[in-house]
Amino acid sequence: MTQNLKKDPSQVMVRVKGIKKNFGDLEVLKGVDFQVTKGEVVCIIGPSGSGKSTLLRCLNQLERITEGEIYIEEELMDKRVDDKTVNHIDAKRLQALRCDLGMVFQNFNLFPHLKVIDNLTIAPITVKKADKDTITQKGLELLDMVGLKDRADEYPVRLSGGQQQRVAIARALAMDPKIMLFDEPTSALDPELVGEVLNTMKELADEGMTMIIVTHEIGFAREVADRVIFMADGVICEMGTPEQVIDNPQGERTKSFLSKIE
Repeated sequence: MTQNLKKDPSQVMVRVKGIKKNFGDLEVLKGVDFQVTKGEVVCIIGPSGSGKSTLLRCLNQLERITEGEIYIEEELMDKRVDDKTVNHIDAKRLQALRCDLGMVFQNFNLFPHLKVIDNLTIAPITVKKADKDTITQKGLELLDMVGLKDRADEYPVRLSGGQQQRVAIARALAMDPKIMLFDEPTSALDPELVGEVLNTMKELADEGMTMIIVTHEIGFAREVADRVIFMADGVICEMGTPEQVIDNPQGERTKSFLSKIE
């Protein structure tokens, strides 16, 4: 890692207020409020269709919220009322804030026609105008961190699913994000490949990276998360430490969900 990452509970990295998201008549998020502090790992769990992935996509503007406010390091990134923008942030500043949010998807989303190292360097070169030699060296360091430096000149198709997802994590880190978003990063993997990706994420957590992770890996959430959020039907039903939410859930909805997957 190139950043000196330290936990600082007094520094709020992400804050959302009253987030709502509609797709036509379908209300997916129905008023979500939470914040994440520097170096904190927050795992979001819940049944399919609860709005977890939509929430992540709204954070980095892949989806626009219908209503509510999103702050990155207490700077207003997006405010909407009745599906209309209120804040009108400068386009360049919005892009800079989005670059602070690294995103890892379920299905890797690597460019198949580019070598692994080029998958890492294309965004920094294109978006941040990074020097090619400098970012290539950094890319090799990141690949080394995820145990894949020797595969730098391979094409993604020649990698296993677990290896592709580790490349996707390195690619996100190449943009020097302050916050990492993970959308069920192991859901598309064969069971025997899940561990290698989770281990990479644990290393990031140990280094102090601020992380918001949508996951169905309850054991991982119990081990790594500082806080766990349980979502259902577009709202946060329960939030607290892993011991509070996973081991001693209070709500019947949380209890029912956990009883079916553990």
